[in-house]
Amino acid sequence: MMIGLYLGCVEISQGVSADRKVSLVSAALANLSAQVSTISTTDMTNILDASSAIISPYSASLLKMTVTCLKIDANKNVTVKWSVTRGGTANSGTMSIPSALAVANTQLLFAQASYAYTPTVGYTISGTLTLSDQMYMSPRITAPTYNSITCT
Repeated sequence: MMIGLYLGCVEISQGVSADRKVSLVSAALANLSAQVSTISTTDMTNILDASSAIISPYSASLLKMTVTCLKIDANKNVTVKWSVTRGGTANSGTMSIPSALAVANTQLLFAQASYAYTPTVGYTISGTLTLSDQMYMSPRITAPTYNSITCT
């Protein structure tokens, strides 16, 4: 019974640690993207690399990340101006966001991260779990331009 409790505690702490790292990845992805006014493809690769390094010691190959620049028009309609992903699906078209964030004539950066976590011992019970988080952030200087695509 004590061994079972010990293994259960280890599994839970590992899962909480992985989930926390996924949250940190989404925060870093949004924060790094929001700090610049122009993002080149090299800059975006560096942002994605830096964000994915946070997931260590877990495997970065199981991490999916997406950063999207959203434009909110005068009628509070939200459209995707550009979206970049690594391992995930890029956003396009229109999106819905929380109403408190829908400020007319503004832009937001939307970062998403998800990780396919497989518990070490409890995988036979739970299988692979998808841990995910997302973050919205206002641009710090101005809405970033990516690959000559403006977000305004």
